[in-house]
Amino acid sequence: MARIAIDMDNVMADITTHYLTYYEAENGIKLNPDDLQGVPEGEALPEGMVRRFLNTPGFFRTAPVMPGSQEVIKALCEKYEVFIVSAAMEFPLSLKEKLEWLNEHYPFISWHNIVFCGSKTIVEADYMIDDHDKNLRHFKGERLLFTAPHNINLTDYKRVNNWEEVAEELLATAPAAH
Repeated sequence: MARIAIDMDNVMADITTHYLTYYEAENGIKLNPDDLQGVPEGEALPEGMVRRFLNTPGFFRTAPVMPGSQEVIKALCEKYEVFIVSAAMEFPLSLKEKLEWLNEHYPFISWHNIVFCGSKTIVEADYMIDDHDKNLRHFKGERLLFTAPHNINLTDYKRVNNWEEVAEELLATAPAAH
């Protein structure tokens, strides 16, 4: 059975929208998401804010679910061996919160299929869906770049803009499950 590695942040969880929600709650200013297009993720908000939000208790636990991800990932699980692979070691609070978030929003994913790591260079699968070049660059399988504001200018990978496009790419051609 073919294996898919799926990133969490900005792929399953809408972290960009979450940054903007936190920013508005803290500053009373609603930012236009279009202004983030092409801006590196750590520079999307005034200096240090992104890192501070990522270290705030509850940030990862309360992230919104990316539209369409639950249904498509559930369908992928019927045809592929699906692993959720998230770089979580840099933000220790995220470990527990990400696991709780996955259990709530994706209860059909077994803990056996969840990998929290530092570097994703060790990941081996047939496909990887991720929003960061640093994670896709060294991956040996088929790389699918999930569109996020910070990666809009990358052209080195096959791009998927939403979960509907992931379904078109991976479910239409999926091998028969065993």
